Amino acid sequence: MTLAALLLAPFLAILAPTPAAADFRLCNRSSSRVGIALGYKDGDVWATEGWWNIGANSCETLLRGDLVARFYYVYAIDYDLGGEWAGKAFMCTREKEFTIRGIQDCLARGYDRTGFFEIDTHEQKSWTVQLAEPDTPAPGPTAGAAIENPPLPPPKP
Repeated sequence: MTLAALLLAPFLAILAPTPAAADFRLCNRSSSRVGIALGYKDGDVWATEGWWNIGANSCETLLRGDLVARFYYVYAIDYDLGGEWAGKAFMCTREKEFTIRGIQDCLARGYDRTGFFEIDTHEQKSWTVQLAEPDTPAPGPTAGAAIENPPLPPPKP
């Protein structure tokens, strides 16, 4: 290898195309800080994980790599205003950081039973969820990502 090739190698590596990241991302488009719990199939067992804390108007990668399932489940709580993004798919959570295998008998096992909303990825390799405040239009989809927009319900009394 010539001296010129050795000197140029680091710069050529920077210019080389990088593979597109295939991840499960969540973008918080609200003006509040939110806590996120995620439910997904782990082999033959459903699992839940939490909490990711995401600031206002920012994004976080929750799962890295190609998505392996069609359906994922999300529960989000608004730390500042007290509202939540919830659904009818009940899974186990707890107040502190957690990874829980299994979604049955949450209360009997000492966990909270929480309603998650369903995300249908249509078997895409990458997906981005956008959490938006009511009456806030979500930005258009980004390259290689599909977008969901569950509304933020009013805060609970």
